Amino acid sequence: MTKGPGITARVVKLGLPRAAGRLSARFRNRYPHEYTVMPNTRTNAPRGALVFDTRTLGRQAGSARSQQLTVPAPDDLRLELARVPVGTDMHLDVRFEAVTEGVLVTGSVTAPVAGECARCLTPLTSSVTASFRELYLYQHDKHDRRERRDWLDHNYENDEQDDEEFHLDGDLLDLEPVLRDAVVLALPMSPLCREDCPGLCVVCGAPLADAGPDHGHDEAPDPRWAGLKQFNQDQEPRRTGAIDLQEG
Repeated sequence: MTKGPGITARVVKLGLPRAAGRLSARFRNRYPHEYTVMPNTRTNAPRGALVFDTRTLGRQAGSARSQQLTVPAPDDLRLELARVPVGTDMHLDVRFEAVTEGVLVTGSVTAPVAGECARCLTPLTSSVTASFRELYLYQHDKHDRRERRDWLDHNYENDEQDDEEFHLDGDLLDLEPVLRDAVVLALPMSPLCREDCPGLCVVCGAPLADAGPDHGHDEAPDPRWAGLKQFNQDQEPRRTGAIDLQEG
């Protein structure tokens, strides 16, 4: 029995002959027919809410399964002015279909959106609905990729193909990266509190929708004429005195 930090190795006798060579000749009588077997490192770690087990679907082409569920929103579903709050409920309608090369996933997701108006920066809330479709490949060997590309060309010849490929992890299908791309692309880049939002006053920054149509400011003087304005103010008393002398 060999022990280490977090790892236990067992020496078992398998009864298999050793390969001929210098090492076998050198240690002929020391370790006869003994091999080191490492323990299984797979764990039963909890899966995320967007990881699905496809064992119930099977791998028979044509079998399908639909599911409707509510899942918590992952983090970083956001743009500069719009975001899906972390942990809020997202309603998911998804269909899994076994095909020759893997599992074809199609569906839609509806999520709440929070953000700010792009014109007046008023907080706003709304919702967004996004659709998605992606093929998750079985874990085949490299020589099977050409068949996969032929299958895609035949079934989606009019679609734009993405260089990124998604694979099943055994029987597990992680939907989070596909859902993340779909939701973020559907978020508004310039959300508005209303279509005719007038925005903010360029002088004082007040929301024009609250200030009303009479909101305005005196025209700001040109700073290049500030010295002349001060000169006119200094000359005003002299002009007044000259007028009084003429009237007298």
